[in-house]
Amino acid sequence: MAVVNLAELLVSLVVSGFLLGSLVSTLDQGQRVYATGNARVEMIQNARVALNRMATDVRQAGRGPTPDSFPAISVAEPSRIVLQHDLDGNGVIAGAGETITWRLAGTILRRDAGGGAQPIINGVQDLTFTYLDGTGAVTTRLDAIRTIVIRLTATADHGSSALAAAAPQTVTTQVRLRNR
Repeated sequence: MAVVNLAELLVSLVVSGFLLGSLVSTLDQGQRVYATGNARVEMIQNARVALNRMATDVRQAGRGPTPDSFPAISVAEPSRIVLQHDLDGNGVIAGAGETITWRLAGTILRRDAGGGAQPIINGVQDLTFTYLDGTGAVTTRLDAIRTIVIRLTATADHGSSALAAAAPQTVTTQVRLRNR
């Protein structure tokens, strides 16, 4: 049998330590890359879902049996919009769900359809509505609005990845009001 002396044992322990240290470093870097990619995908997906939901509400604004008897949009601000529907057909905008408000409160996008402002997504840095008339020109007149450009900038809302949080993503859509 070969006798292992103390020097050989120490050398093998040092080499094993370097190998394990490099393996842990590689695994840690892989986890960070995964967390960054996952945070970005989640952030973009959430922003797109919120944008799609907003676009659906805007598209249906002014819905009712007599859509010309009330304004489809009652408030048109750069970061807040109030939409109206006559769901029960009584000609009065007062029932539950007949007024829908979209607004940004801090970094939380909220939708209020009569039951309180419900959070839709977190981590929103900017929400901008641009209102266009029938010719595509920017307008501030409520009765002239025919198209709305919605721009939503979001960032990761949790601290799992500093890199993903530092890279906000912007999604934009242009929505035409069907009932005007």
